[in-house]
Amino acid sequence: MKTSWRSASLVASAAAVLALTTACGQESAPSTGSQNVGATAAAGDYGSAGAGLGTSAGVGAGGDAQASPSAATQTSGAGELAVSTNGELGNVLTDGTGLTLYRFDQDTAEPPKSNCDGDCAKTWPPVPADDATAGEGIDKALLGEVTRTDGSKQLTVGGWPAYRYAKDTKAGDVVGQGVGGKWYALAPDGKKAKKADLVEEAGLSTRKDPKLGEIVVDKKGHTVYRFLKDTAWPDPISACTGACLEKWPAVAPVDINDTKGIQKKGYMTFTRPDGVEQQTINCWPIYTFAGDKAPGDTNGQGVGGTWYAAAPDGKPIGAPEE
Repeated sequence: MKTSWRSASLVASAAAVLALTTACGQESAPSTGSQNVGATAAAGDYGSAGAGLGTSAGVGAGGDAQASPSAATQTSGAGELAVSTNGELGNVLTDGTGLTLYRFDQDTAEPPKSNCDGDCAKTWPPVPADDATAGEGIDKALLGEVTRTDGSKQLTVGGWPAYRYAKDTKAGDVVGQGVGGKWYALAPDGKKAKKADLVEEAGLSTRKDPKLGEIVVDKKGHTVYRFLKDTAWPDPISACTGACLEKWPAVAPVDINDTKGIQKKGYMTFTRPDGVEQQTINCWPIYTFAGDKAPGDTNGQGVGGTWYAAAPDGKPIGAPEE
């Protein structure tokens, strides 16, 4: 039976509609996991080892992309731990082969407990504790171990269970940073690796500004902004790079449960070209302004005709019609 031109057109139109409804502007609320870093599992927020992630541009070591480490490498002993300096994150803890070590927000440090098992542990292989030793710049008193549900011993740093990430393909990669808003590179003291000048992981909420109305603010009360040169659909893209980020720091991932009054539809993170995870509201990248010195400041409003305070639904307040 031949397919009529009209039938073919209807099929094509239906496919186009389906593609649009499953893109960034979908009706259902996306997960808070990174779109470009891998799908976040509903029950574990551990990311997807099967997604094509590549290496982090400008963050990991240079060179061509290599094949993923073998299962043996990912589950081998830690060896002598080392401290690696990363341009975006500061001091990062690595194993003896230079692979970055991570911690999981759903774990606990007091007492130490891992909540990453099954498929999660395939994506985030636990670091064995048996041969781990403290290298230069690492306090050996912070190293310990925790017994996992399968009886194996996992390395802990400052009480936090340590993991590798299956998509880190070579020494220096930090592709796992910020995945799902719950996975972070380990600092030598067991805390999350992060430079002091980066935006803190912070809750997002709203406040009533006397001139602008309801605006989004971070945990410190600093105004959150939108950049009109950014793109939201079909994928978030930030046009603020290099020196721009010194004036307009990107807002780091914030768990959706740590927000109040923010639109949940389109609330997600994405991976910037420099490998850093950035939060969005309604798929639009968000920032703070270095010129805002105190809570309540809105000095960034209207700067260059391209920067505007963000509304709870992600729209730029007072900007020309989009």
